[in-house]
Amino acid sequence: MLSENLKQLRKAKGLSQEELAIKLHVVRQTVSKWEKGLSVPDSGMLIQLAQALDTSVTILLGESVVADSPENPELKAIAAKLELLNEQFAARCERQRKMWRVGFVLLGAAALLVMLRQLMEWLSDQAAERIWADMTIIGGNDGPTNILCGSNTLFQTGIWVIAVTAAVAAVVGIYKTRKR
Repeated sequence: MLSENLKQLRKAKGLSQEELAIKLHVVRQTVSKWEKGLSVPDSGMLIQLAQALDTSVTILLGESVVADSPENPELKAIAAKLELLNEQFAARCERQRKMWRVGFVLLGAAALLVMLRQLMEWLSDQAAERIWADMTIIGGNDGPTNILCGSNTLFQTGIWVIAVTAAVAAVVGIYKTRKR
């Protein structure tokens, strides 16, 4: 029934298998297998399929779309239960998507703050170097005093690498968790 209904509804919308596959982010062969009854979509895909065809999951799973016979009450009850389960599954998936997205946004914000702090520190160091470049060294009785100033260049570079990697991961994560 799903295979027949899917084919009828797709044709009624004027969509080819390829066009429907693009809407669902699957390959054309997947739609072909569904229509031939060789495989069935999972519950999440059933919801997307129903949305793409402007129908309900109940109609997709119910009696044949073109059938004139009265509907089977058992089949209608099963289809309604499946639709309810699919809606619950979709709501859970949406909550998980939102949680991941918030996590990626927070990761990106933290990475940007670390990079901003590192940039401010670098600018401060550059300004200090300009000030000290104009000053003269006053020596003691035995000659000029040498002061060795070390820098945590390796540590600083590591922080930059981690911050940039986190920012890139956040951008990719935010893109991947967008609402489609």
